[in-house]
Amino acid sequence: MREDWPKVKLGEVLRFTPRPVKVEADRTYREIGIRSHGRGIFHKLPVTGAEIGNKRVFGVEPGDFVLNIVFAWEGAVALATASEAGMIGSHRFPTFRPDPTRLDPRYLLYLFRTEFGLTLLGRVSPGGAGRNRTLNRLVFLGQEIPLPALVDQRRLAIRIEELCASINDARTLRNLAREEAEDLLICMAHRRDLSEAVKQSASWQRIRLGECIRLVDDSHRVAVGRHYPNLGIYSFGRGLFHKPPIDAASTSAVSLRRVKAGQFIYSRLFAFEGAYGIVTIEYDGHFVSGEYPTFECDPGVIRAEFLGAYFKARSVWREVAIGSKGLGHRRQRVQPQQVLNHSLWIPPLAWQDRLAETQVAVEALKRRQARTATELDALLPAILDRAFKGEL
Repeated sequence: MREDWPKVKLGEVLRFTPRPVKVEADRTYREIGIRSHGRGIFHKLPVTGAEIGNKRVFGVEPGDFVLNIVFAWEGAVALATASEAGMIGSHRFPTFRPDPTRLDPRYLLYLFRTEFGLTLLGRVSPGGAGRNRTLNRLVFLGQEIPLPALVDQRRLAIRIEELCASINDARTLRNLAREEAEDLLICMAHRRDLSEAVKQSASWQRIRLGECIRLVDDSHRVAVGRHYPNLGIYSFGRGLFHKPPIDAASTSAVSLRRVKAGQFIYSRLFAFEGAYGIVTIEYDGHFVSGEYPTFECDPGVIRAEFLGAYFKARSVWREVAIGSKGLGHRRQRVQPQQVLNHSLWIPPLAWQDRLAETQVAVEALKRRQARTATELDALLPAILDRAFKGEL
């Protein structure tokens, strides 16, 4: 933080501006919320005045500087825009009007994303974590912040916004590359550009999955004192992830299933939204509950990589889920027999080998992107640090 910038109390440039709203029972209202870590305002679902009842609510207007007094200490501050016009917030979301002759609110918004700003917010939010920490508005307004000339505030805010836009562009391109890579795998697995006659002439086979994969159950009785490495499956075809180990002392399970690399696996509960995947080497030897059926593939007919790519397609999730109980509900379960009964076109092994090679390249891309994501996340704090040192 630049030492030569003059210091002013927040109360000199921010005016607490509550706008009490008289709630009418037959009207519909939209309330705001504020995400932590400077991620802005979100809109809650519409509610009627009758649902709001006697709760105190206040109007929000574009240009308001708003904070969540419960989570201000972790950066839950925001600037209201035209999107929030006519919305309301509870007493936990006080609104302030910046003095336009002295303060650019964007400057203040970025200031509260720096270590200095977060420390200030923490200092005026005494107590323990979460809802036990509540910002004291009067103490908040009595805090001093560095405040350069208005023209310098605007210049700094504009420069930060330009750099943030570049970071967001990089994130967008990264996400687009990942999506296109996933789409390539789906296209290779389904080849919807080929007619059934062409597939048949090219040695594709139309068979039931039950003819080339088999359900396996490598169950192990839970042993006292052991911790079992555990996995989960992301929805929407995004593969597996590590979960905290299962502690034998705290689980109610009598037995757990061990999985091994090369198996096809899915979540019975979330199959309807694409929780399918393949067990890669990093998950070899992990354990799952009975909610995660696993299958071994006949290596002479089908490769797990092909099956993993095939099940990334939304149309497949829907087709397999047909007939399951509670279709469309969160508690819906897809049974193993529904998977085994699914019919599909399976390409020759040579084509599946090409798909597997492509899968390796896609996974390498994802690993690189994970590293760059960490680097991108670190850019904004570095930019803010330089900006408030006057180095931009």
